[in-house]
Amino acid sequence: MAEFEQITPGMTNERVVTVEEKLTVSHTKVPVLGTPMMVGLMESVAKDLIQPLLLPGFTTVGFEVNIRHRAPAFLGAQIRIWTKVLEADGRKLLFEVRVTEGDKVIGEGLHRRTIIPV
Repeated sequence: MAEFEQITPGMTNERVVTVEEKLTVSHTKVPVLGTPMMVGLMESVAKDLIQPLLLPGFTTVGFEVNIRHRAPAFLGAQIRIWTKVLEADGRKLLFEVRVTEGDKVIGEGLHRRTIIPV
């Protein structure tokens, strides 16, 4: 679809955040980054990569997440959330997503989004 041709494989985006209390889970004795919060950050960085390229009246929504939460990120940690477009097929988008703390991989996987009219 011509209106989405600006979105191409290889495009990347990233954000660095500090793990704050609101990003941790409450059921552990030590506050660590929660998996749902990590997934939310991954989705947000992917959305923020694409949104500026869309025509007015369009946005993206996630419809599939396949990730592994590999290591803890403790309260106060500086984490980097990174994404890359792997596929752009019309309205369907596939992203590689990763969260790291320095060289340590906190989480990684694949995320799919689709472009919808609003």
